Amino acid sequence: MVTDLVQIRRLGEMKREENSRFRLFLKRHSYVERKLKKLGEEVQDAIDCTICANCCKVAFVQPTERDIEGLAKFLSISRERFLQDYTMEDKDGDRVLKRTNAAGCVFLSGFDCTVYEARPRTCEFFPHVVKGEGPITTRMWELVDRATYCPIVYNSLEAFKVETKFQR
Repeated sequence: MVTDLVQIRRLGEMKREENSRFRLFLKRHSYVERKLKKLGEEVQDAIDCTICANCCKVAFVQPTERDIEGLAKFLSISRERFLQDYTMEDKDGDRVLKRTNAAGCVFLSGFDCTVYEARPRTCEFFPHVVKGEGPITTRMWELVDRATYCPIVYNSLEAFKVETKFQR
């Protein structure tokens, strides 16, 4: 199991094309979703996210209205103040949680989420290997990028390739 973030970055980038081909392979072939989910759970159970938090340092989070309301309530502030103090527009004009290149998400403190109990749904489901909307094939487009920064995604994809007998 690869957990070193430098290796994950290097290997994930090196396998980006292969992972894109694997994504198409899964869409065109039948597989047992339950088996892939079990493999993903095994990888997820073997890796402690609290010693990594790379997702919080790298990824942008676009909160839903429900997330915004829940976070504002959790922080005991108005919706408007939450939007002003804790969100920003990204390069595409979408509203995302504030972040800095050095520290990542505005709510990240060291390796811990300071709003964990009220975190956005996308954070709760991250890395979307085991949990998420619909079958894994509908989430695969995100996993190709995430394999470059998340040890769970990288290792899950590698296990999925073995399980499905994907020709590399």
